[in-house]
Amino acid sequence: MDGNTRIADAKSTQTKKPLVRLTGLGPAIITAALVLGPGSLTLSTKIGAVYGLSLLWTLLAAIVLMMVFTEMSTRIGLASKDSFIVSVRKKWGKGASLLIGIGAFLVTASFQSGNALGSGLAIASVTGLPVSFWILVTTGGAIFLLFAKNFYKVLERMMILLVGLMLFSFLTTLVVSKPSLQMLSSGLKLSLPEGSMPLVIALTATTFSIVGACYQSYLVQEKGWGLTDANQAVKESYAGIFILGVISLIVMMSAASILLPKGVTVDSAAEMGMSLQPLYGDWAVIIFMLGLFGASFSSLTGNAAIGGSMLADSLGKGSKLNTAPVRYLIIAVMLLGAVVALAFGQAPLEMIIFAQAITIVVVPFIGFALFMVANDAAIMGKFKNKAIHNVLAVIGLIILLLLAGNNLYQMIF
Repeated sequence: MDGNTRIADAKSTQTKKPLVRLTGLGPAIITAALVLGPGSLTLSTKIGAVYGLSLLWTLLAAIVLMMVFTEMSTRIGLASKDSFIVSVRKKWGKGASLLIGIGAFLVTASFQSGNALGSGLAIASVTGLPVSFWILVTTGGAIFLLFAKNFYKVLERMMILLVGLMLFSFLTTLVVSKPSLQMLSSGLKLSLPEGSMPLVIALTATTFSIVGACYQSYLVQEKGWGLTDANQAVKESYAGIFILGVISLIVMMSAASILLPKGVTVDSAAEMGMSLQPLYGDWAVIIFMLGLFGASFSSLTGNAAIGGSMLADSLGKGSKLNTAPVRYLIIAVMLLGAVVALAFGQAPLEMIIFAQAITIVVVPFIGFALFMVANDAAIMGKFKNKAIHNVLAVIGLIILLLLAGNNLYQMIF
């Protein structure tokens, strides 16, 4: 190869590098997008409207814990030749793997109606057509995407697009709201305003999604990354969850700037979007609703992928997104969410209680299983947890147990 050829190849590599880095965000972006659903946006909106940024420390703590477990799951996906559930089956038997797979399916299915409703509501508020119509359209669109030749690539690019849409939408809303940067300093002080504990618990549970973190190992393997991609994969896992935190912070700051001074308390992200109309006009509502749609549709698709893939894997059917068993189980999650959203308009109380009951058992067990697999030298080799990983992970496991205990308390009393 002559000098001119080497120079041309170097220029070609430099030209492609930004694109490579963007698509490299795929697994982490998918994880962030499926975690950042309408529930997360509602909580960030509610907290900002009621308490300003005084609970920002809760979001930061939850993001750090999410980073720890997502990065740990990334290393598992890189180091192990088997999927996470197969590794669990080999360590503890079929019963343990079935508990994780069935539990993940039930948890994701239980909350899928909120994603379907959020997707439909965001478009309906702009178009004027019935919410039920758009629930059917968005669910049908998500099912259609499943049958793309390479669903993972479609999912990855769609999530990058939807996260970009969210960033544009909520950043525009933030700029319009003209926030005071002094608010940020107040949010870094550890404080617990009276009556805020339920929102603290809810925000932590929604942001620190152990099921979402666990699925990162599947996405890494679906992407085709191996040991040689370790540095990039770990960095991108942090970057993806960082973006999750930034978007939640932007929504919280917008609510604190727009709603808190007026004493407006909202119970959903959609209500915040509608509250923009008298202040900034229809265009502000449309831009905000684009972000809500991005959050809802990304969760509608990604959440279903978690439930379907992990259940199929626990049943010995594999976890690849382009296989028939996985596709059909993903469709089952989507259809269940659409039916519940159309029939009840939201998840009924019985379904919420059921989801809490499953969460009490499954979520701490998945966290513990991630921790144990990440510390198994036979599986992880040089990617085994270091001391700092274990310290932070143990803190995360304690938080998961406390959240499970709170759910148990709520169910009983």
